[in-house]
Amino acid sequence: MEIRLYNSLTNKIEIFKPLKEGEVSLYVCGPTVYNYPHIGNMRPVVTFDTLRRFFEYVGYKVTYVSNFTDVDDKIIKAALENNISEKELTSFYINEFSKTIHLLGSLDPNITPKVTEYIDSIISYIDNLVKIDAAYVKNGNVYFRVNKIKDYGSLSGININDLIAGARVEENSEKESPLDFVLWKTTEEGIKWDSPWGKGRPGWHTECCVMIDTIFHNKIDIHGGGYDLKFPHHENEIAQCEATHNHKIANFWMHNAFININNEKMSKSLGNVIYAKDLIKEYGGAVTRLVILNTHYRMPVNFTDDTILAASKEVNKLQSAIKQASLLLQSNNVDLSKGEAKYIDKFLLALADDLNTANAISEVDNIVKEINQEVRNKECDLSHLNDLFKSLNDMFYILGLDIPYILLSKEDKTLYLEYLNAKQNKDFAKSDLLRNELISKGIL
Repeated sequence: MEIRLYNSLTNKIEIFKPLKEGEVSLYVCGPTVYNYPHIGNMRPVVTFDTLRRFFEYVGYKVTYVSNFTDVDDKIIKAALENNISEKELTSFYINEFSKTIHLLGSLDPNITPKVTEYIDSIISYIDNLVKIDAAYVKNGNVYFRVNKIKDYGSLSGININDLIAGARVEENSEKESPLDFVLWKTTEEGIKWDSPWGKGRPGWHTECCVMIDTIFHNKIDIHGGGYDLKFPHHENEIAQCEATHNHKIANFWMHNAFININNEKMSKSLGNVIYAKDLIKEYGGAVTRLVILNTHYRMPVNFTDDTILAASKEVNKLQSAIKQASLLLQSNNVDLSKGEAKYIDKFLLALADDLNTANAISEVDNIVKEINQEVRNKECDLSHLNDLFKSLNDMFYILGLDIPYILLSKEDKTLYLEYLNAKQNKDFAKSDLLRNELISKGIL
């Protein structure tokens, strides 16, 4: 299957060709763990979890890495405010993040490195940049020389002259150029490590470079993250990797757009920051995930009462279809494991077209319509229904939608058939009694 992805580096859709046949190396920038994750943090989680599932389904072996940034100014500040160590704080929020992504239906990445586990490698990486004259030391701080990179700005489209003239680049008298960024900073506050330049801690932009370098030992297929990371974070990753290895870390760069709340970007100043756990608690993981998937990953997602209501109705529709199909098949002693995903090709083609989840969900709806028609058909083709059932379940899996069905025991089947019989014979008192029992078991 030909897979086409939008490459943020070239600003065009390209045919995906892995560096190693049959394998995909994928790195996604993870959270800085100093608080509960907000719903915006879940956009890359859902996007790249779905991409990973899709690649695996069509036969690729995927190595999916997403890090935890567990050393940062915000972490040090939060630890001091709570009178606990940075490790205690980050361990708590790493656990909370993991719980949240599971509630949202996401798988754990294959590897979840923490920055603090890679300090020795980070120091060695920076030391090499100093030795090759791509970085310099001033008062215990180490800075990267941006002028060493001829095409700096190639990912973000940032113009160097505009940066120098503008206010976005922080003034620092230690720097040779206002564009230069910190690789290692000396510090008196919070966690710190010994280095050739004195006690300190790494700069943010070096951490991901080193984890990719250490884990993959080479260029990777796809580097992902939120659109806000394009500059300066990802741009500075590329700069360091070009200086070190003469390549741009990844063949493909993928960036997801933001999540808005009622048409406004989330921000503390607007007071509209929503923790993911709170949305999931109120509406459920499948509904929350579906709101995100209903929009193409490169377009903003808007959480409103209307989009949440629409997703809730959609999930109810999906639940009803899968439940009715499973009941009909099982009550007729059809082996569910014999079904084949014969009707998933259009769905996969939608995902192969730059992970178009919105179009893929349209294909899910088409299968649901077919299932509902088959279930209502008095001369139902059970083999056909079983294939539709398998196709729909596979779609749910790839999208990460946790919409389960009940596997009936022998007693459950007997109870369900008694209920159908009572309905057919218009024994309403008995059918109501049996229906309530089936509902309490989660069968209806």
